Amino acid sequence: MSQNWQIFQGNTEPHDGIDRLLEIEAPKWRRFANSTVSADSESDAEYWQKLQEIAQTRSRDIERGQSFQVPQIDSEQSDNLPTVVDAVNAALYLRRPLLITGKPGSGKTTLAYAIARELKLGPMLVWSVTARSNLQQGLYQYDAIARLQDAQLSQNDESEQNYRNIGQYIRLGPIGTAFLPSQRPRVLLIDEVDKSDINLPNDLLNLLEEGRYEIPELRRLAKRGEAKQQVESEDGLDVEIEGGQVQCQAFPVVVMTSNGEREFPSAFLRRCVRMQMPTPEKAALASIVKAHLGDELAAKFDSVIDIFVNRNEEKEGNLATDQLLNTLYLLTQNADEKAIEELLFSELNSLGIGQ
Repeated sequence: MSQNWQIFQGNTEPHDGIDRLLEIEAPKWRRFANSTVSADSESDAEYWQKLQEIAQTRSRDIERGQSFQVPQIDSEQSDNLPTVVDAVNAALYLRRPLLITGKPGSGKTTLAYAIARELKLGPMLVWSVTARSNLQQGLYQYDAIARLQDAQLSQNDESEQNYRNIGQYIRLGPIGTAFLPSQRPRVLLIDEVDKSDINLPNDLLNLLEEGRYEIPELRRLAKRGEAKQQVESEDGLDVEIEGGQVQCQAFPVVVMTSNGEREFPSAFLRRCVRMQMPTPEKAALASIVKAHLGDELAAKFDSVIDIFVNRNEEKEGNLATDQLLNTLYLLTQNADEKAIEELLFSELNSLGIGQ
């Protein structure tokens, strides 16, 4: 298989490969360049300079990206099977979301951080989904109460009537920020999308297909002649919204993770590149341990890694990688090996004890 087509290599080393992708024309059905609001080159460069500065301050995000190890497929036919790296690159070229399904602790979330780090796409945008999450929360928040309070306080003072500037009461969420017009894509992690209520996947359909959304509060202002408004992004930067509408220019790198706890509508799946995250084999686990604890400790606890791999096979992949890391960390503190293995190598079921 030729690797020349791969933009994302999966080796965690930052490079400028994203520039090559941006030079390649997107499929006709996934082009968003006809946006009425495209990013100005100079202001976009300024915007990305600020984003890179923010990214450099997030040491935890950097560490997570560095620790990613490409899962190996344990199969005699592995050369003919798609890999996680293939799936990421397919999503990049097609400008489609990537839906990664796998067991807890298999590296789904870390993959998104690795993409952001390797392709130098700024700080991660993360939306952690719960049963109460709705699309509105991911797009933006409008603080109507604060605006009402400011309006009441400024009733008798014409000079203090800045409450009319609605933009200052709007903060874009991670999804809303990811779809801002820019010449380069952001990386958006929608974590544990299978935890959502039944409507969220369908609510995402139009956004994922058209790459745009509307802020009605600003749309009404535009009709009154106030076309441009400044709002705050998820990164804490001031960004300009024109006409109350946001249309992406470069479709963001959207990574959605799922533990496989539910089925999704076919219309939702059709819009995604889908990949099952393989259970990490011993070599990958050893590399992960080295990344977190160093070569010396990885060699010292090689037998514990073997025990973890064997138990994971017995339990059909129901152990998470962080269970191994937690165990090894405690062993460095001279904890009793047998007791800690029994405590922390428990299957991730409803009880999680004695299994």
